[in-house]
Amino acid sequence: MAFTAAVRMSVDLHGIWLEPADPETWFDRLLQRDSSESDRSFLVIRTGDGAPVGVYNLSQITYGPLCSAILGYYALAPHARNGYMREGLELLLEHAFGPLMLHRIEANIQPGNAASLALVRGAGFRREGLSPNYLRIREAWRDHERWAIAVEDRRRDPPWASPEP
Repeated sequence: MAFTAAVRMSVDLHGIWLEPADPETWFDRLLQRDSSESDRSFLVIRTGDGAPVGVYNLSQITYGPLCSAILGYYALAPHARNGYMREGLELLLEHAFGPLMLHRIEANIQPGNAASLALVRGAGFRREGLSPNYLRIREAWRDHERWAIAVEDRRRDPPWASPEP
């Protein structure tokens, strides 16, 4: 399966940013996660050849007064840093603030993960603070920057949509 092969090739790419998992069962775990009412997984596929290029997860989906979710994601080798996750994030935000009717999405990112920070910053997320020892990854509690975007932020012109001079 192409997804399993991409997960295997992505071990070095994920480094300290992601808890490793067994590539042979990873896809099944995504399917199980997606069957939950509070979690959704989205596979990012490259148009043309159908290559898997990454995954987005919305977890802890909550409705009522909060109406929010936590965003997690990872790119897959060899397609990282080619803009596919940027395109995928735009589609995910349209879906989250449209059919899923969410109001707010939060992403928690390790401070040294420059690629992830650039991804959310470019999509219009705003930095809200630092959560020390937020998540245990690879046997260590790691600090995370807290970034968020609300549906009202999407109604404004995003930073990448400024008119050309």
